[in-house]
Order: sequence, then structure tokens, then C-alpha cells
Amino acid sequence: MNCLMKHPCAFQVHIRRSLARWLQACLLLACLLKASAKAEPFSASTLLSQSEDLLQRAGIGLLFDLEGYYVDQRPGGLLFRERSFLNPRLSMFLDQKLGDHVYVFLQGRADRGFDPYSEKMEARLDEYLVRWTPFAQNQVNLQIGKFVTVVGNWVGRHDSWNNPFITAPLPYENITIITDFKGAASPRGFLARRDMVETPEIKDKWLPIIWGPAYTTGASLFGSLSQFDYAVEVKNASISSRPEYWGADSLTWQNPTVSARLGWRPTEAWNVGISFSRGTYLVPEARSTLPAGRDLGDYNQTTLAYDASYAWHQWQLWGELFYSRFQVPNVGNADTTAYYLEAKYKLTAQLFAAVRWNQQLFATIQDGQGGHQTWGHNMERVDASLGYRFNRHLQGKFQYSISHQNAAWQKGEQLVAAQLTVKF
Repeated sequence: MNCLMKHPCAFQVHIRRSLARWLQACLLLACLLKASAKAEPFSASTLLSQSEDLLQRAGIGLLFDLEGYYVDQRPGGLLFRERSFLNPRLSMFLDQKLGDHVYVFLQGRADRGFDPYSEKMEARLDEYLVRWTPFAQNQVNLQIGKFVTVVGNWVGRHDSWNNPFITAPLPYENITIITDFKGAASPRGFLARRDMVETPEIKDKWLPIIWGPAYTTGASLFGSLSQFDYAVEVKNASISSRPEYWGADSLTWQNPTVSARLGWRPTEAWNVGISFSRGTYLVPEARSTLPAGRDLGDYNQTTLAYDASYAWHQWQLWGELFYSRFQVPNVGNADTTAYYLEAKYKLTAQLFAAVRWNQQLFATIQDGQGGHQTWGHNMERVDASLGYRFNRHLQGKFQYSISHQNAAWQKGEQLVAAQLTVKF
């Protein structure tokens, strides 16, 4: 147990100091940006240069987030710090248009890990891609590089400016007892992981259904035809893979993951889609733990997902449903279902409120003793958020979440988070 938790007084002092630092930073940034409330309209990226014929264009965008988290016990989701903390993040976006048909995009970040983890700041290139659009319209696009998955609809609004919440929906961050670095020795050993999944030392080795936006590496073909959208991708890692395996230098394409989405827009208000993904979730370190004669490609994650969104006046609604099956060595199929329903309402032109209901259910497996047991703890969570856009460059959000899982112990039962985002 962390030393701060052993000494409640010291813990309370730490919380007060952390909140004080966070509030001071918020007030400072708010004062600095209040003067720029009448600045030029914000675009996706600030124009750096542009040719006279408009065929050459370069732009840059900046996104700075300052987050504060209050953790009351074991942190839930993809939060790995065992105590309350502040998390700064700086993202830089560079895009380049080369003629009518070629587009280049880069995203670099400096933070404490893709998910809040390390005490030290690090810098890395999270996303890079080259896109070729052969026709004047958007019917066909070919893209290669490292970029978000085509599965679902949350990835299209996952950045801090567009996400009404601070955290991701449950299917994108609730870790299970599935791991990628070793196989299970037996059903009994697999089920024993249920009491280990939140162990701080190894929590980052467990997998959710889909790890955030899944910036894996590969190629994608996508486009729009009338009311329909399509996308298919071949990537080097599964949608549940950890960030350290997303890069081209981490995994080869011996066991690629294939994902696809078909969308339909019957009206301007509605957008519905169905997604599919299949590929091995195990990494090379697991090879020595597999049964004789078996290889990584024999154990896949197969996911079927449905998504829908609707917009009407001040309302925006989203929902996604995931069915995912993991083939576990010496165990068999481990199935899970997860979904969320999300609503956002604009109270004023600048103030909005959002609420999200999340749930994940686990199927049963044979326990090796003649019976069946659920292989995970069923869980539900409610997220509530209140946000305010001061101007085109500054946004603040506050989130409260409460969750419960069907177990003797809880993880992240209550979460309080605040976020200040500056965008240029």
C-alpha cells in the first residue's frame, strides 16, 4: 500500500496541494486566454503556408490538457496511478496537403505515458499517415501508417476537445483477465486471475476489448458512396493490444488483424454502423507458454460491434455494443459483451452536460472441476460530465463516475476528474 494511504493526514495534505496546484494553473490559463476570446475563428489546424494554386498547404495544431484525478481506491480503467494525481499532456498536429490527391498527417505527444502512468514526461510520435485520394470526391481513400482503428464511432471523437467526458467508455478501457504476454496453464489458473487483475505491478499487462483509439500500424481503404460509408484495415496488432505494441517496429505482420466497418446515414441526424475485427491478441513473449504444436495465430480475438449516433437540436446521442471472443490457450473461448449509451445536451451555447451508462458482462467457461463460472466480474458504471467552452480556444470539464462490479472488492468505485483544454 502506498505510504500516503498509510498516513491519512499526509494523504489529505497531498490532495489539497495537488488540487491547489491544479486550480492555480487553471486560473492562470483562463486569465491568459480570456483576453483572446475575440481571436480569429479556430480551424482544425493553423495555416503555416499555402501555394497560390491552393494545391500545396501546410498546417499545425496544438492541444494542451491539464487533468486532475481523485482516486479513492484501486484506480479503474486505464488509470495506473495508485493515488490522486495531475496529468499534463501536450499534443501537436501537423498536416500537409500535396496537390489534389495526397495528404500527410502527424501527431506527436508529450505526457506521462499514453495512459497516465509514469512520473516522468516522455515524448513520442503517436500517429503518422499518408493518404491517397485518387478521385475528386471521397469515394476511395488509401491510407498507410499508424492511425486509429476503423472499429466503432467513439474513435472519431476521442480527443479531449470533442469527447464530452474525460475518460473513455467502458468497452475501451475496462481491463479483463485476458493478457497478451502468456497463455493460461489451465481453466483453474485462468479463473484465479480474477483476483489479480488489479494488482498494480502487472495491471498494465491485462487487456480491454479495445484499447482506447488503438493507434496500430498498417493500411486502410475507406470512403463514402451516397449514404454509405465503408472502411477496411489490415494492422499489425489487435484492437485490444497495448500501446507499446502499436508501432511498426514492435510487431510484424505474420499475424495481422483485419477490421472493417460499414456505416449508413439514412438522414443527416442518424449514423449507424456495424464493425468486425479478427486477429491474434498474443505477442511473441507468449509463444513459450503455448501448448505443444500451437502458435500465436491459433488464438484470436474476434469482435463484432454495432454503433449508432443521433443529433437533434441541442441533443447528441451515441451508443455502441461489442461482442468479443478471446481464444484462450488451455481454456477455450472466453466471451464478453460490453456496451454504453451516451447523451450530451447543450444547456447554452457554451455550457453542456453529458451522462453515460456503461456495462460489461462475462460469459461462463468450464472451471476444470465439472462446473462453469463467469470468467470476469460483471460491471456497470455511470459517468456524468459538465463542460464549459470559454471561447474557441479554452474548454473545461468536470466528471464524476461511480461503478460497481460483482465482486467482493471494487476497482475505481468512485472517480472525480477535472480537465482544462487549450486548443490552437
